[in-house]
Amino acid sequence: MNLTNDQLVAVDAALDALETNLSEKVALTASQRRSVPRMGGKSEAFCRQTLSLLTQNPQVVNPSLGLDGAMADLAALDVLRPRLQRLGRLSERAADTEVALGSDVMAAALRGYSLLKLSGRGQGLEALRASLGSRFVKKPRTTPEAKAA
Repeated sequence: MNLTNDQLVAVDAALDALETNLSEKVALTASQRRSVPRMGGKSEAFCRQTLSLLTQNPQVVNPSLGLDGAMADLAALDVLRPRLQRLGRLSERAADTEVALGSDVMAAALRGYSLLKLSGRGQGLEALRASLGSRFVKKPRTTPEAKAA
């Protein structure tokens, strides 16, 4: 994969546009994320039916319920969700690309390291090869008993 400078500029401009246009979106803390009620598939059907019934029967709705706000949130969710799905797919592909690129780099480096081990002897590369080899040094595993002691 080779990205040209023009492609990188275009990607950065697109990301800037996304960040600008999605700047009002909510950012929850970890604690809030754990405590907020979730709306899964079954819950979504329940919410849609309930809001629809409440909209059709305004005489039972207390103004403090915030029905207009809930309907606006549902409409915003409906227009945002397809874009989030696209972003999710793009993010997944980007993450897969990162893994594939890293794998290619790692495979080449491992093959190169093997070459250094075999043919680097006698060429003044021993110290460098040894320092590269520190990546493969395994730390001794501590057992739960050793930690307790």
